[in-house]
Amino acid sequence: MAVDPSPEHALPGKDGRRRFVALGDSFTEGVGDWNRNLPNGVRGWADRVAEKLAKSEPGWEYANLAVRSKRLRHVIDEQLEPALALEPTLITLYAGGNDILDFGTDVDALMEDYEYLVARLAGTGATLLLFTGFDVKVSAVLEPLKKRNTAYNKRVRELAEKYGAILVDYWCFDAFHDRRMWSSDRLHMSKAGHKYLAARVLDHLGVPHKISPKDWEPPAKLTLKEWERLQRRWVHDWVLPLVGRKLRGVTLGDQLGPRWPVPVKVPVKGGLKRLAETVDGKAR
Repeated sequence: MAVDPSPEHALPGKDGRRRFVALGDSFTEGVGDWNRNLPNGVRGWADRVAEKLAKSEPGWEYANLAVRSKRLRHVIDEQLEPALALEPTLITLYAGGNDILDFGTDVDALMEDYEYLVARLAGTGATLLLFTGFDVKVSAVLEPLKKRNTAYNKRVRELAEKYGAILVDYWCFDAFHDRRMWSSDRLHMSKAGHKYLAARVLDHLGVPHKISPKDWEPPAKLTLKEWERLQRRWVHDWVLPLVGRKLRGVTLGDQLGPRWPVPVKVPVKGGLKRLAETVDGKAR
């Protein structure tokens, strides 16, 4: 049965540890929330959650093993055992979104692997948060993938119920229908999107925060000329490079490691930016 949100979800382990470990891909790494003063040049919702946890209960440790472009098999092969070795008390997992975008993916097989991962993580006894995927309106060309996303979300909801995980039903968040919640590639959240998601995660955990959504005016309607110009820029800046990488068999995450591979104690004042500035005397 899925767990109801309450502050008890974030209680420490038997030895008093409070350790948050985040697994996944670019969604959890923080792509779209750019910050050159932090590892891999991003911040993201998970960093923001870690900082608010530390402010609410000093002593929290945080590791983020997520790396952009990783498929579910990579998360299992590269992140699962390191995560288990860290003995977390709080785990977040979003994985499989890149697989859904890959043509030829067998969704049933994908979700069997996903359940294996969830079962291993749930077996730690840690509080586990799972996420559905948002139905991103990128292009009509990708509409056939909507069925995969629907099947993925249905299975995630079932597994959250089965393994007693907290479900963050990202698919239901109407705020993300505003294009300003997305970065220029249209696949990753913008800074505003990451802040909004951090607030929702904290709400599910029952952790107090003061993160408030952007108070925007309704988005201006685009003229046909403006829309065409944006489409051309998007294709040039994002679609063609993506196709090129697929043809070469490379990804944006190939040369990157996890941002916070070992648990760091999150400073109550200054947050992770302060911590990054003190590592080897400079920001990473």
